[in-house]
Formats: sequence, C-alpha cells, structure tokens
Amino acid sequence: MPTLVTRLPRFPWDALEPYKARALAHPGGIVDLSVGTPVDPVPDVAREALVAARNAPGYPATAGTSALRQAAAGWLARRHGVTVDPGAVLPVIGTKELIAGLPSLLGLGPGDVVVHPELAYPTYDVGARIAGARPVAADALVSLGPEPVGLWWLNSPSNPTGRVLPAEHLRKVVSWARERGTPVASDECYIELAWEARPVSVLHPDVCGGSHEGLLAVHSLSKRSTMAGYRFGFVTGDPDLVAQLLEIRKHAGMIVPAPVQAAAAAALADDAHADAQHARYRARRDALRPALEAAGWVIEHSQAGLYLWATHPGRDCWESVAALAEAGILVAPGSMYGPAGARHVRVALTATDERVAAAVSRLAALA
Repeated sequence: MPTLVTRLPRFPWDALEPYKARALAHPGGIVDLSVGTPVDPVPDVAREALVAARNAPGYPATAGTSALRQAAAGWLARRHGVTVDPGAVLPVIGTKELIAGLPSLLGLGPGDVVVHPELAYPTYDVGARIAGARPVAADALVSLGPEPVGLWWLNSPSNPTGRVLPAEHLRKVVSWARERGTPVASDECYIELAWEARPVSVLHPDVCGGSHEGLLAVHSLSKRSTMAGYRFGFVTGDPDLVAQLLEIRKHAGMIVPAPVQAAAAAALADDAHADAQHARYRARRDALRPALEAAGWVIEHSQAGLYLWATHPGRDCWESVAALAEAGILVAPGSMYGPAGARHVRVALTATDERVAAAVSRLAALA
C-alpha cells in the first residue's frame, strides 16, 4: 500500500531552484516574481494590536475571540455585501493549512472525489491526496463517474490566472452541488484585489439565494493586509459545516495564537491600509503589464488577483522561465498549476517598486 508521501507529488517549487540560481547570478540581482510572497510592511494597525496582545499566557479559543469573529463578519458585510453570523466564523492557521486539510476534516477518503479547477493552486490536489480521495480537475459541470463528489473547490479570483467567475457561473455550481449534497468550498483569498472585474463571493445572495447551506468561503489576510507571516485566515458559511470543523479542530489543538487573533481583528476592521496596498499593487501591475506586452508576451485573464498570466508565442512555460531567468527575472511555470498551463507563466506583483522597475528595464532590453 502506498504511503502518504508516495501519494503526494514532488513539491512543485523545488523544480524552480536551478532557474532561481540563474536569476540570482544576474549582475543586477534577482527580481523574484515567482512565489507571490508579500514584501511590503505589515500595516501599523495590525502590528500595534499584536504588541498590545503579546502578554498571552493562557490558551486561546479555537473558535476565536468575539472581537475577531465580529470583525470578520463586519468586513464581509462592509466590503462584499455578504451577511454571516459571527458565530459561523472560524479562524485558521493560514488558509493553506485549511485547504490541505479540508477533505480530511470533512471525513472524505478512498472512494470520494474532490473537484478543483483545471488551472489551480496545487494544494487542492494535495489535500485530496492526503485524505486518500481522488482529485479531479474540472471547470465544467460534467459527469465525473460513479464515485461521489465529496467536495467541489471554487477559486475566484483564480490563482494562477486572475480569472473572475461571474455570479451566474457560481450559481450553476451551487445549484448542481446542492442537488447532490456536495459541499462547495470557495477560495476567495484574492477577492479584494480587483482590476478589470469585480469578484463576488459564493456567499453573496446573488449566488446562493440568501442561504449558505453546503457552502464555505475561505479568506486570508496574506494578500489584503500583507500578513502572510502571521499565518491567519478564516472560513465561514454554512453554520453546520463550520461547527463540524470547529469540533475537530478543538480536539486537534488547531488554534490561532491570541496575539495573531488580535492583529487580525484590527486589520479586518481597517480598510485604509488595504486600499493603500491595493494602490501599490495597481501601480506595479500598470508597470509590468505593458513591459511584458512590449517584449512579446500576451496577457490572458488577469482580471484580478496578484498575478499576470502570460504566454510567449512559440515557447513552452519552461522555455519562458529560462529566458526570463537569464535576465534575472524569476517567474512560476504555468505547468505547476495543471497541464493547461504548459505554455504560460505566472508573474507576481509582489516585489518592491525598485525591483519592479528593474524588471521593466530588463524586459525593455528583451523587446
């Protein structure tokens, strides 16, 4: 019988190491546009709240503080037109942890199917494999065979493509899933980073008809508030599903530290820093996109989120990665996100203004 390790694919970022070494050797230094890790400072409001809550000798609540749950519910209502019961908000230790563990937490295993987008964050696939379920990449509502679909993942705005799914598409998935008793989990970590289209949550009344039955939405402060190092996210939606997740997480000790909860509550209650960060990313996007296009790249989708989804005529993704690495620019190969990405690369907006300017200059030399 295969072990858990043998069920998992090779960690995808390991394959990028030789290209990173090549980019690091550039005389002007590397411009790392690959992983998408935030580089801007954590907002003062979050840091101050963390410091104020630093004397935390006791165990924090797995369910989160009332202040945190209220702040998350308030943010969803204020910014996204979504009403949730604060009691149905559950903090998690970074959303990657939840995404990787959700199939297991929902009791899925051999004989179950987990559906995820054809171009997708690899952790949806990994989470299914950890549970022993079968991951299936599908964007359409198609017959998936005799196995029950135990979970359907949505991701809008998409990582890696930046595609925004319209409310009509989301409604069709929700209707299909409800007819079959399949939970739908929507990864909405990039929902505040809109450029050319406005994302809508799966919990919005236009999608779900006002009922959150069978639905979960996953949110993060890593992108909105540059708090990736704090490892904070939350999940909300169907109160029964959230209660099920809470019960298991209490047993397993999966608890967000109290100072991080305080920092997250402060960040969720403050929109000014998020608007300022949005403007920073817009400026970087406005510099990188035309520079790529002038150098022969075609940008597809990229309506929202932290990435530009780019292809160069006549090249596969690894040829493109190699060509850019020679110029000291590191990007992610599209094949990392599924076979449909074999001719694309993902270009992150997460570099300092100085490094983005360096990339623009180097791309001009390639034009």
